[in-house]
Amino acid sequence: MKQTVKPGKIGGTLSVPASKSHTIRGLLIAALARGESRLIRPLLSSDALSCLEACRRLGAVVQRTVLEDGTGEEWVITGTAGRITIPQEPIDVGNSGTTLYLAASLAALGDGPVTFTGDQQIRSRPAGPLLGALETLGARVTRHNGDCAPFTIQGPLKGGETSLSCPTSQYLSSLLLAAPLADGNTRLTISLLYEQPYVEMTLGWLEEQFVVLENRDFKEFFIPGGQSYQGFSKAVPGDYSSAAFPLCAAALTGGKITIEDLDPRDSQGDKALIGMLETMGCRVQWEGRNLSLQGPVPLREGGPGLKPAVLDLNDTPDALPALAVTACFAAGTTELVNVPQARLKETDRIAVMARELSRLGAKVEEREDGLIITGGPLRGGEAAGHGDHRVVMALALAGLGAQNPVTVDTAEAVDITFPGFFGILDKLRI
Repeated sequence: MKQTVKPGKIGGTLSVPASKSHTIRGLLIAALARGESRLIRPLLSSDALSCLEACRRLGAVVQRTVLEDGTGEEWVITGTAGRITIPQEPIDVGNSGTTLYLAASLAALGDGPVTFTGDQQIRSRPAGPLLGALETLGARVTRHNGDCAPFTIQGPLKGGETSLSCPTSQYLSSLLLAAPLADGNTRLTISLLYEQPYVEMTLGWLEEQFVVLENRDFKEFFIPGGQSYQGFSKAVPGDYSSAAFPLCAAALTGGKITIEDLDPRDSQGDKALIGMLETMGCRVQWEGRNLSLQGPVPLREGGPGLKPAVLDLNDTPDALPALAVTACFAAGTTELVNVPQARLKETDRIAVMARELSRLGAKVEEREDGLIITGGPLRGGEAAGHGDHRVVMALALAGLGAQNPVTVDTAEAVDITFPGFFGILDKLRI
């Protein structure tokens, strides 16, 4: 499906979808917990529903009800008390890499084979370091496609010692979620870690579960085995990764946007994007849990435009597509650096954004670990979304500031994390 976005300014007030990262962590912990858990206003998207179905396949019972105020759903999850069911058929995670990686270690808690697969993008995303660590800790792994899905994991997870390189933080989060329920103690030595805030998020969930572990400056973790998860009730906070797109839309068009119900204390990595936009000349104000951002007057309207900046995205790789587009409207050269793991997402986002923005008229230099972008007029035109939800939404933002409309294909991919994105974008036009 194609969507066309015409030039224009964005402003107004909105709520963004719930956090995918929190929703999936909450689902997986609830699936392993004793008793009943409640997730209030979780993310309603294909990624979250892929995780929900995976939890059901592993033995959790999930009931979905619509909240009386119509603001979302409540999911009631009856957990397995750490004794997962062995599904007869492969678990298909769709396009959800978070589900694939985080659930893989949980599958090692069972005593039978659990096979994971997914769509074409998922079947090209490497999991080698995680699979190797699981083998060292006692699980059996059968690889059907090199280090990518589909693969089969069979427990029990015994514990032990292993070292791990984490170009994606999800490898470490996966082991941290499963290790407390392993038979024995686990010691993890971390040689490389990107996206540390998302590990901090996982540790926050474990702390709420009163899990005992030692964290030695994210270089080494010691997790005693034989622990358990308990039922809980929690409202899922708004998603900073989704908020990035309306925030960047306001930044590049000179509009003012207010996003409701964001937790300013949340550990989500993409919260750092707010400070980056401030560095580029936007004005930011918090009122409780509501965030307002005012973009500078754009260059095309005779204003100063956005300021160029050097932005380190190691903790915030999902922000690269939106910031790459935003940088096209800065008065100078912006560098997006230290984010090689962006090549390992749903697409190689560094290469894809360089190629598609160049097609639209941007001056882009591709580096191994990021992009160098010199601001200037975008002419608009046709762009490929590559079935990557964040690439599609970012290229849609380009249409707001370009000289001519931008048409993006595979626009249906936005349903992975931000259902209704294009309708919201239209409502925010001023």
